[in-house]
Amino acid sequence: MKIHEYQAKELLRQFAVPTPKGNVCFSVDEAEMAARKLGGAIWVVKAQIHAGGRGKGGGVKVARSLPEVREYAEKILGMQLVTHQTGPGGQTVRRLLIEEGAQISREYYVGMVIDRSKQRVVLMASSEGGMDIEEVAAKSPEKIHKVWIDPLAGLTASEADAIAKKIGIPDGAIMQARACLQGLYRTFVEKDAMLAEINPLVLTADQRVIALDAKINFDSNALYRHPEILAFRDLDEEDPAEVEASKFDLSYISLDGNIGCLVNGAGLAMATMDIIKLYGGSPANFLDVGGGATTEKVTEAFKLMLKNPKLNAILVNIFGGIMKCDVIAEGVVAAAREVHLKVPLIVRLEGTNVDLGKKILAESGLAIIAASDMADAAQKVVAAAKGKN
Repeated sequence: MKIHEYQAKELLRQFAVPTPKGNVCFSVDEAEMAARKLGGAIWVVKAQIHAGGRGKGGGVKVARSLPEVREYAEKILGMQLVTHQTGPGGQTVRRLLIEEGAQISREYYVGMVIDRSKQRVVLMASSEGGMDIEEVAAKSPEKIHKVWIDPLAGLTASEADAIAKKIGIPDGAIMQARACLQGLYRTFVEKDAMLAEINPLVLTADQRVIALDAKINFDSNALYRHPEILAFRDLDEEDPAEVEASKFDLSYISLDGNIGCLVNGAGLAMATMDIIKLYGGSPANFLDVGGGATTEKVTEAFKLMLKNPKLNAILVNIFGGIMKCDVIAEGVVAAAREVHLKVPLIVRLEGTNVDLGKKILAESGLAIIAASDMADAAQKVVAAAKGKN
């Protein structure tokens, strides 16, 4: 789950990470009022969407007067902001963050993710703040410094100080940097984050270390422990199909292809998409119905896939373990009838009660194409998708 910058900063402040003063706004009048309350002579008007690269897309502006605050707010609110992370369609800006300006002396990058190979949280830091970390990694990998954090000890003062020095934070600001890094780590661990980054972390002209920007993504499986994080969810920023899928406990992600995939189990779903690609097709979605799919869940899964205007065929690939093949077959037949399915449907079943499941499909009277194995299923669905064009 993703949240907005202003929400990420709210969390960071709870863990003693300093950030600029600011307020979220939903209208031009609110933006001007926020700037008046903040005072000063310089403000930053920042679009709030779940994507990076907002500045390059025109979503971040520095205003040097209240009329400029209004001007930029009018331009940014409601705009379709296109960045390298939104895709060509962009994202509608529905809220702004109005912040006090800062005199920046230096910019740094700090971020944390889980390194699964070492089973630890890794802190990454660089002197090249304000840039995409992927670009730094590609062009100047030696400028990225890492420390793998012992989960029992946490990020120690000596580790934080050492990495702060490596990225060029001056001695007089090391203690402030330490507090920021340790606060970021506590936020990451205590809030069950998957990614937490500050880019840039800045040193101001008066030698203060503050988080000028922040991005935090969370483990959706842990949200039941964090209702305060779930309250940050902005459904306007999410794919409507994925939001609808979550209501029925379906794991659904939209893709760019034309072959719908309905599978039980994330690993099998990934393998199904891979084999479709191998035989020249293109998946339209990732869809895992889980281990206990009901007829209702299967029906809703079909409805979700059919909302895609590019859909040319559907592949149902089920390995019956916890979920029995006859149960999923009954669900597929009922769903196909309810939605009046008009695209080719290929079904591959294997596992518990597979013979009974195949019999149910064969006697359904529906134009269901049976497949003997994954390779056969992939070839048949690719051919069916091409035949519909």
